[in-house]
Amino acid sequence: MTDTIDGLLAAYDERMRGVPAELPRGVTLEQDGPVTRLTGQFRGFVSGPPDLGVDGAALDALIARQCAVFAARGEAVEWKTRGHDRPADLPERLRAAGFVPEERETVLIGRARELAGDPALPEGITLRQVTDDADMRRVAAMETAVWGDDHGWLADDLIARIAAAPDHIAVLVAEAAGEVVSAGWLVLRPGTGTAGLWGGSTLPAWRGRGLYRALVAARATLAVAHGVDLLQVDASADSAPVLRRLGLHAVTTTTPYVWTPPGG
Repeated sequence: MTDTIDGLLAAYDERMRGVPAELPRGVTLEQDGPVTRLTGQFRGFVSGPPDLGVDGAALDALIARQCAVFAARGEAVEWKTRGHDRPADLPERLRAAGFVPEERETVLIGRARELAGDPALPEGITLRQVTDDADMRRVAAMETAVWGDDHGWLADDLIARIAAAPDHIAVLVAEAAGEVVSAGWLVLRPGTGTAGLWGGSTLPAWRGRGLYRALVAARATLAVAHGVDLLQVDASADSAPVLRRLGLHAVTTTTPYVWTPPGG
């Protein structure tokens, strides 16, 4: 079934969507009709099945209910959309409700065994898995430097995930003389044979030296050890070509639509 792009897309829809099995402390899952809603994290999250099964005025009402929930909480919310989802006018209706699209990413899927291997590291670089709170803050500081905005929330998010389900997430860092120069994490979906590759950021001065590829290989090796077959990445325009060369296949796109309450 997963030997074709259609098969990989079907596997994505059936096995890789949704929310983690173990939620961090303080995060609440709620079901509202066809969508799943998470509250209590750095920003809320809404996602649905490939076909929401509602359209027109009913869809507008569903969107309005999410805004009302997060307005009452004073929280921003991300509605995660995919390029193949239905109804096709969901993005248009989200924009009409005040949601703002962020960068579109490509969803790529590859076989863990084909991506695994002994990572080739430049001289002076070490790669290790980290779990300490202080290391999560170092990762967040690196991400802040890469993206140019405050990623302090990321440290809190990773710390909470590790506390909630330490066997379901593995954070890896590449270090040079004790400085975190690149990082990425593996998030397992127990019982599905799948996992996600997240993060994958590198300081500008260290790009072009194979660190991104090394982090992919190291995380894929961990995934194989946990019985994972398929790996998923939501890739930026910069990362997607590298991942294609490594053997991952594009199956769809994903665009976060973000709504921020007035004054938020």
